[in-house]
Amino acid sequence: MAHDHPGHHHDHGHDHGHSHGLGGHHHHAPKDFGRAFAIGVVLNTGFVAAEVAAGLWFGSLALLADAGHNLSDVMSLLLAWGAASLAKRRPTGRRTYGLRKATILASLANAILLLVAVGAIVSEAVRRIADPAEVAAAPVMIVAAIGVVINTATALMFMGGAKGDLNIRGAFLHMAADAAVSLAVVIGAGVIALTSLYWLDPALSLLIVAVILIGTWGLLRDSVDLALDAAPRGIDVEAVRAWLGGLPGVTDIHDLHIWAMSTTETALTVHLTRPDNADPDGFLHAACEGLQSRFGIGHATLQVETGEAADCRLYPAEGV
Repeated sequence: MAHDHPGHHHDHGHDHGHSHGLGGHHHHAPKDFGRAFAIGVVLNTGFVAAEVAAGLWFGSLALLADAGHNLSDVMSLLLAWGAASLAKRRPTGRRTYGLRKATILASLANAILLLVAVGAIVSEAVRRIADPAEVAAAPVMIVAAIGVVINTATALMFMGGAKGDLNIRGAFLHMAADAAVSLAVVIGAGVIALTSLYWLDPALSLLIVAVILIGTWGLLRDSVDLALDAAPRGIDVEAVRAWLGGLPGVTDIHDLHIWAMSTTETALTVHLTRPDNADPDGFLHAACEGLQSRFGIGHATLQVETGEAADCRLYPAEGV
């Protein structure tokens, strides 16, 4: 996967080295969560229909609001599922990276959708605190409890990929948030059944919203960073720079770029000044293998220059 910068011409002596990950890591495609997505979409779509019916029948605004929240999550699951599927598409002549970056765009859209859903919950909760509505507590508890089970089960199916894939993490957060909201409805309905304090339900919803916002902010921040080609969180750019600068024969390093190709794959390009350039192939392979094993960077392109670093027109002053 050799790639160059548009409009940059390198007319001095150099070697290009590239790696797609050595040692059996040729491809770092996202794990297949297709079955989890399918089960999650079917279960949650059925539950949304049940919540709407129960909310209308028992006059529960809490259930109707939760149904709207769950519907937004069904849409987010479909979005994340589509992005995960697109990420497996092979590169084409024009899209040389394939459609891997769709996972980043989906995680960003998921974060925004979650914020929109949170806004709707806050609006409804504030209105209901000012004007508490009577709730048929027992039926609401039963329906919401079913929601806790369904959303928790769906979240658990995505938990394994939530740490390593931002797109899957978005789906996990949506389902976990839904489980928390449904649990709040159960607790609120239970307390209301004992005390008739109807304002407790929307008050508890606001507390859950605060918890959701904390998780969503991290997802939104990381998604925006990756969409802007920032180095993925967890990769210390200065540590990579220092390690590359300490490779045998390297006297200078410049034009270093590290970015996410998808929510699971990281790429790097760099210019290395190495005057003697002894055993060029061995050097390139060892460097790429080291980047993979030490930093998890599986798509590395190295340009080795044997002249003075200042001769490169992308030397620091003009480097992007």
